[in-house]
Amino acid sequence: MYLALREMRYAKLRFALIVTIMLLVSFLVLFVTGLARGLAYDTTSALETMKADHFILEQGSEQRFGRSILSENQLDEAKNALGADNVTPLSVRMTTVSNQDGVKKDVALFIVDSDSWLMPNVMEGNSLPGEASGQVLADKKLKSSGVELGSIVKDQATGLTWTVSGFVDQSSYSHQPVLFLNEKEGAKLLDASGTQASGDEGKVNYNVIAVKATADQAAKLADQVPGTEVITKGDAISAIPGYSEEQGSLNMMIAFLYVIAAFVLAVFFYVMTIQKTSQFGILKAIGARTKVLASGLIIQVLLLSVGSMGISLLLVRMMMQALPDTMPFRLSATTMGLTSVGFVLVAILGSLLSVGKVARTDALEAMGRVAG
Repeated sequence: MYLALREMRYAKLRFALIVTIMLLVSFLVLFVTGLARGLAYDTTSALETMKADHFILEQGSEQRFGRSILSENQLDEAKNALGADNVTPLSVRMTTVSNQDGVKKDVALFIVDSDSWLMPNVMEGNSLPGEASGQVLADKKLKSSGVELGSIVKDQATGLTWTVSGFVDQSSYSHQPVLFLNEKEGAKLLDASGTQASGDEGKVNYNVIAVKATADQAAKLADQVPGTEVITKGDAISAIPGYSEEQGSLNMMIAFLYVIAAFVLAVFFYVMTIQKTSQFGILKAIGARTKVLASGLIIQVLLLSVGSMGISLLLVRMMMQALPDTMPFRLSATTMGLTSVGFVLVAILGSLLSVGKVARTDALEAMGRVAG
């Protein structure tokens, strides 16, 4: 410990350069991790905030909401199996709406029972009663497109218009803000779009059925509701178009950043160790144990990595305060903690090459180099 700190005080410039490199790499790791988590949440927040445990879909829909169509009979069978309070239908549509200024925005439409537990909490404005006509709840991200309380939005596909009665938070689906419609407005939407079957006017064709169920109950549910499959919330999130591919690419980038960090730190410390070979030899000759020398090197790596990560966390926190709300960036305390621990472990692994060099250093050979 004494030798490690003394060397760092003596070679301030050298270690300052190492800290700078580690700071840049750790900041980049945190930034890409936050971007990956932000993009993931921007795709899935509407599902993640739902109180549902599982979803019932049409068999053969490949776990995608848009490919599933369920009937009223299947909804009744699910209610009989789990109880009406644990089952509620959901329909999803993707469309484009425009505000009174003609600004267009792609959105996801969620048709839900207003009295069910799928209806999100209103953060601003009024809730959406089941009998309300021409009203919707909107995700607050639409505010950046000029949508306010009382604004009228028009569906470009059907020409229907709705008044925004309230805003909800953290409700995005496939990177699009969500508009929540009650079943009354949902039926009007389906009638106007011409997607209803003959004789079904005024009814809603459900895409999925959200349920609250244990794993054992969910396993039996598919048999109790013929022609369906039951998936977990995690499966539903992974099946959102583009989600797995997007996250796979970003996670690969993060993994490569860790590998790059390990190589960069390993090279830096290995070069420094080679430069100090003769010094290590002299210290061994006068009785210093390899364990003491190796621990000094690891202490240096720990101090530098923890210090640079601490500064990176501070910079990232400052950056998060300055980022606009529309920026998909999300770093929770848990994610920051795990990322920090991972970076420090990678730094220690990168230093093992130098530790091996110290262990292999022969005192007589090193002293012979000095004499020569």
